[in-house]
Amino acid sequence: MEIRNARAKDVRGISALIRRAYTELPPYTQGEIRGQINNFPEGCFIALLDDEVVGYCASMQLPEPVVFADHNWDEISGNGYGSRHDPTGDWLYGYEMCVDPKVRGVRIGRRLYEERRALAEERDLTGIVFGGRMPGYSRARRRKTNRAESPQDYLDQVLATKIHDPVLRFQLANGFEPERILENYLPEDKRSEGNAVMMVWRNPYVDRDQPVKKRLPRGVEAVRVATCQLQARAVKDYDEFMGAIEYFVDVASDYEADFIVFPEMFTLMLLSFEKKELSPVEAIERLSEYTPRLKSDISDFAMRYNINIIAGSHPTRMEDGDIHNVAYVCLRDGSVHEQEKIHPTPNERYWWNIKGGDSIDVIQTDCGPIGVQICYDSEFPELSRRLADEGARIIFVPFCTDSRQGYLRVRYCGQARAIENQCFVVLSGNVGNLPNVANMDIQYAQSCILTPCDFPFARDGIAAEASENVETLTISDINLADLSWARAEGTVRNLADRRFDLYRIEWDEAGDHPGRTKPRRAPIGTHSAGGG
Repeated sequence: MEIRNARAKDVRGISALIRRAYTELPPYTQGEIRGQINNFPEGCFIALLDDEVVGYCASMQLPEPVVFADHNWDEISGNGYGSRHDPTGDWLYGYEMCVDPKVRGVRIGRRLYEERRALAEERDLTGIVFGGRMPGYSRARRRKTNRAESPQDYLDQVLATKIHDPVLRFQLANGFEPERILENYLPEDKRSEGNAVMMVWRNPYVDRDQPVKKRLPRGVEAVRVATCQLQARAVKDYDEFMGAIEYFVDVASDYEADFIVFPEMFTLMLLSFEKKELSPVEAIERLSEYTPRLKSDISDFAMRYNINIIAGSHPTRMEDGDIHNVAYVCLRDGSVHEQEKIHPTPNERYWWNIKGGDSIDVIQTDCGPIGVQICYDSEFPELSRRLADEGARIIFVPFCTDSRQGYLRVRYCGQARAIENQCFVVLSGNVGNLPNVANMDIQYAQSCILTPCDFPFARDGIAAEASENVETLTISDINLADLSWARAEGTVRNLADRRFDLYRIEWDEAGDHPGRTKPRRAPIGTHSAGGG
């Protein structure tokens, strides 16, 4: 048995565990689990038995006023992503505990609780809180003897040992004390009739009469980002095109950049050496033939030059026969990731018959989780919010716009996404023209690296920007630790101040879970650890 912090590579194992443990509710999506780990990795633990994940718990820090206010599971957990984690909070809040029902008698739940206690003590937190299930309540209401007239009556009878509730008894045995009933905490929990018990453990090494707001140090977590504003040019063959791309990768690497991002549809230059001008449909089909070679060569650049490459976007024929606009993210560890454009523009749909992708998720890199939104996608705020919930701190936006108006739509939306999600947004666009290539008659761009608007950042929310319509490489250092500070102690705290009691974004995961119409809520399994 091994207990350790959960990592990104454990997401599939955790997902499989939750499917085994919770048969009465749809499981978490892998994106939700990624968000839980990325938002507070120190608060997520797994239990491994013979290299199989058999236990998982997730928690986050929150300030005392939030913890002890009336709330439900959706509100407190940030709709399951753990995105309300506040590093200045003085309480540890547990919102997930899951134990494999096949593994009994090895005290996995107790060990996970011990890890939480050790974390609270290490961080000098006031204590731990969670909403504990009361799964015997519904049945107790129907009894002729020892009938529970209300959730509070049920709790009182459990404390008086007149009713046996294995979940509550387990939590009491682990040193937690009931604070009060949380009504409508989890409506999907039919056995508890939606109710939960606020369970509290107070750190014996901390003596506080008043809540304490911890201050977050202004640390340094530097990342160097390069955005390539690429000139469209006629090339004689594929090798000449790749030579131009390698040049900018080489320069960015010389500057020790961690990332370089190229524009959307930057591979359209490969059409310039065709013997005849192709129709739009023929052109996209021809470009798609380069996909395997392109992925291999860009990945080779990433490893040889030790830099993570967001390779703009490239039209690709998918297995189902549709053409999608795909960004290939080639990391310096050799891995290659794909992010499809979710919203093709009317022009792309009409001329090139490009179809939209079905999912958007963060990509784990050696500099933390990132997101990619191709051009038009940046104009749909719910996509960026999903990436932020999953832990993205940098969102890369390759774009291709022909006019200043089109460019400004992307630019202003990119700035809005940086402000509302308190993250960095990096834009990269094409300039110049390819007269014999459809949709590349003229191009307008001013690539830039955008920031939130608060004290740690540039005065105008622009870390760096290129000159308009010239080929250049723009490089800037950004400090990811500034985002943590701004989210916890900034002048405004957009992510923390969302009204989860009024609205939330729900994703249709029908591709993974047929018939599913809304995200999974909290656990209602039968394992002894229960809730929290």
